[in-house]
Amino acid sequence: MSSLNNVLYFQVGLGVLANMFLLLFYTFIILCHRPKPMDLISCQLTFIHTMLLLTGRVVWVTDIFESLNIENDIKCKTAFYINRVMRGLSICITCLLSVFQAVTISPSTSFLANSKLKLKKYIIYVFFYIWFLTLSFNSYLIIYVGGFTNASETSQMKVTKSCSLFPISYIIKGLILTVATSRDVFLVGVMLITSAYMVLILFRHQRQCKHLHSFNHLRASPEKRATQTILLLVVFFVVMYWVDFIISSTTLLLWIYDPVLLNVQKFVINVYPTITPLIQISSDNRIINILKNIWSKYHQIFLKYFSSLKYIFILISMNEGYASLFACVHPRCLGRPEEVTEFPGTGGIDGCKE
Repeated sequence: MSSLNNVLYFQVGLGVLANMFLLLFYTFIILCHRPKPMDLISCQLTFIHTMLLLTGRVVWVTDIFESLNIENDIKCKTAFYINRVMRGLSICITCLLSVFQAVTISPSTSFLANSKLKLKKYIIYVFFYIWFLTLSFNSYLIIYVGGFTNASETSQMKVTKSCSLFPISYIIKGLILTVATSRDVFLVGVMLITSAYMVLILFRHQRQCKHLHSFNHLRASPEKRATQTILLLVVFFVVMYWVDFIISSTTLLLWIYDPVLLNVQKFVINVYPTITPLIQISSDNRIINILKNIWSKYHQIFLKYFSSLKYIFILISMNEGYASLFACVHPRCLGRPEEVTEFPGTGGIDGCKE
């Protein structure tokens, strides 16, 4: 169990660092340059993943909050609510990312071509509706999550040392699962459809480029690189999200608490927000060029610094060699100070008598 916890802490640490780096990069792009709609979507996704990783550890390790002077019930409600909201936003923004990329690479003759300008124009409103609906849907957690009490231990499902889920009627439980499942099936279906559409467009483009003997242009295409990145993210998300959904549904329906099963679920939940920034960093030429420039700049500084140190060490060694040679041949050092000649007015040693 301890080794699994160490793996989880390493996973969260790596994911938070990568997401924070990416969040700073997109913030700089948005504030200092003219951002693209894809940059706004990626910035949202990066922020959501950062919060998801942080609140995920808070949800499952509430000991972090023990030093705070806040009631345990409020801590549990806040942590669970934020975590569930971020998980819902993750699937919504990933779906939006997939749809936007499909619209972006669609040919001008496609039925999606007319949606390009509209989607760019109303992207802020789309963000607003996604956040509003996700915050509203997960508001039930404020009622059914709270601090664990021994008085009603048999009727609560303990999910951490100090947090638990309160009993939920079968009607409300079924309603929550139905709405959540319907939302997830719809969004994952949209992602799969847009992914298949993007694969079809790339396949057609590749055949055209091969026919025109310009396959190298296709390989260097930024649209193709961005599309491949999003397809990879969608595959990761679909697999990990449904594994997590199966575990969550089983736990909720059977009303069981298994620490090993929940640790596996934590690992599965954290895979997508940890892998996503690493894939985005490795596929974004702007970030790669920035990292290359930083590396070349500091590499040159280090080379100059070490060459200067090497030159200083050579001068020191040469001075020490001259000093030792002078000490060996000078008459004063040979025990004959009477042979030393001092010229008037110089006050120093100038030579030796014959």
